[in-house]
Amino acid sequence: MSRLVEVRDLRIQARTDAGRIVEIIRGVSFDIDEGEIVALIGESGSGKTTIALDLMGYTRPGCRVTGGTVTLDGVEMGALSEGERARMRGSLVSYVPQSAAAAFNPAHTIMDQVVEVVRIHGSMPVAEARTKAVGLFRALALPNPETIGERYPHQVSGGQLQRLSAAMALIGDPKLVIFDEPTTALDVTTQVEVLRAFKAVMRKGGIAGVYVSHDLAVVAQIADRIIVLRHGEIQEAGRTADILERPQHPYTRQLLAAFRPGAAPRPARLDQDEAPLLVVRDVVAGYGKRDANGLPALRILKGVSLELARGRNLGIVGESGCGKSTLARVIAGILPAAKGEILLEGRPLAPDFRQRRPEDLRDLQIVFQSADTALNPHQSIGEILGRPLAFYHGLGGRTREARIDQLLDMVRLPRPLRHRRPGELSGGQKQRINLARALAADAKLILCDEITSALDTVVAAAIIDLLKELQRELSLSYLFISHDIETVRAICDEVVVMYKGEKVEQLRPDVNDGRPTQPYSRLLFSSVPQLRTGWLDGLAQDPELTRAFAQR
Repeated sequence: MSRLVEVRDLRIQARTDAGRIVEIIRGVSFDIDEGEIVALIGESGSGKTTIALDLMGYTRPGCRVTGGTVTLDGVEMGALSEGERARMRGSLVSYVPQSAAAAFNPAHTIMDQVVEVVRIHGSMPVAEARTKAVGLFRALALPNPETIGERYPHQVSGGQLQRLSAAMALIGDPKLVIFDEPTTALDVTTQVEVLRAFKAVMRKGGIAGVYVSHDLAVVAQIADRIIVLRHGEIQEAGRTADILERPQHPYTRQLLAAFRPGAAPRPARLDQDEAPLLVVRDVVAGYGKRDANGLPALRILKGVSLELARGRNLGIVGESGCGKSTLARVIAGILPAAKGEILLEGRPLAPDFRQRRPEDLRDLQIVFQSADTALNPHQSIGEILGRPLAFYHGLGGRTREARIDQLLDMVRLPRPLRHRRPGELSGGQKQRINLARALAADAKLILCDEITSALDTVVAAAIIDLLKELQRELSLSYLFISHDIETVRAICDEVVVMYKGEKVEQLRPDVNDGRPTQPYSRLLFSSVPQLRTGWLDGLAQDPELTRAFAQR
C-alpha cells in the first residue's frame, strides 16, 4: 500500500480580532496510505478542521501556513499556485461539509450541483456525469436514484442531503475525501444509514479519507487509525482499536471518560401522595390556520400527556421532527397549545406565556439549544444576567451586582467574565451563561432543549455534571430534550420516546429494567453507536422496522 498523504511539521498561525498572532497548529506530522481512513478527533479549537482544510491547500481567513509541508499524491500543496490547487480540488481531493444544507444552492437542482465539479474540470461529458451520479446515488443507498437528482435541496431529508453531498465529493474520482463532521446533526437512525453508505462506497473504491469528528463512537465504526489533537498538537496516534481500548495519553483517557457518562442513579421511591410538579395532558399543537374546532392545519403534537415529579428529571428523545422541541415551546407558552392543558404545581398555565402570571414565568424557565442566538450579542454578561434579576425580583444596585457574582460562581465561571460580551466566550461558557440566566429567576423547573448538542464531548460532559450539581444544591427538576440517548440516560430518571408527534412509551428503571419494548423505541435505542470497532458491521436490525421508521 503506497503513501498518499505526508504532513511534516505543519505550523499555522492565526490573527485574532485584537490583532494578536497565535500559533494554532504546532508542528503536526502524520501520513495516510491509499485506501486508509484516518480520524482527527479533539474538542473545539484543537485544530481538526484547520488541518483537514490545509490538505486541500486552503486556509481560513486570517490564517497562514508558517512552516512544514503537506504532500498529496507526490505533489507539495504549498508549492502550487492557487489556480493549480483549485484544479486538484474535486479531482484529487474533495470535501464533505458538516452542514449539507448550507453547502447546496437552493435555487438549483441536486443533479446540476452534483455534476458541477466534473463540468468545471472538464473531466467527462455532462451526460456521462449524470449517469455516473445516478450510480453514486444507488451506491449511497438513496431512494429513487433515477429521479432524486431532479429535486431541489429542500425536497429531501437531512440524511439524504448529507449522502448527496458525498456523491458530489465522489463524482470526480478523488483519491482523498475529507469528511468534516458529516453526521453530527443527524438522528441516530439516519446516522447509521449514512455511515453504512459512506463506508461501503469508500471501501469499494479504495478511497482514502480524513474523518473530522469529536464523536468517538462514530469514529470507531469508520476509521482505521485515530489522531488525537489538542491545542494544535498531536497528543496520541494509533490504530483505532488501540486508542479506544488501550489509550496512553491522559487527554485521550479524558475524552473516553467523557463519552461514557455515568448513568443517573436509580431514584428513591416516590411519595405516591405528592402531586407531580408538571402535568401535560392531551396536548395538541402545531402551525397554520386553525379549523372550526380550533386545531391547526399542521399538527406537530397529537395528544401528548406526561408527568414530572418534583426533584426528578424526565428525558424526551426521538428523531428530528418528532415534536420534542415543539413540546418544550408549548410547555413554555412560546407556542400556545390548541388543545389540552398544562399544570405546574397543580396550577393551570395559560397556553400563551403573555397571559401567564409572573410566578408562572419565574418557576418555569427554558434553556435553548443555541446560546449564540439566545444571548444578546450587544450586551455584557452582567447586563444579560441582571435583567431577570430586576424583572422577577426587583433587584438593583449592589444587591443585583452581588447576585450576578453568585450566579457566575454557581455555573463555575470566573466573575470578571461579567464584563465580556457573548462573542468573547467559548461555546461551553455561553451555554453556562444561558443556564445562569434561567437560575436567576429561581426556577423550579428548567426545560433543557438540546443544550449539549452543539458542544464537544468533554464540554458537554462538564455541562451535564454542572446540571447534576445544581440539582443537588437547588432541588431543581429538568425536562431534558435531546436526540443523544446516552446523555439523556446519564441525567434522567425516566425517558419518554416520541415519534411523529405522539408519545410512544415512557421508560422507567423499575419497569423491564428501563429497556424499550415498543418497536420504534427498540430501533431508536439499537441505533446508538457503540464505542467499539466493528459495531456497525455487526449491527443486525429488523429490516421491516428500518423501512417503517428510519428517516432516510
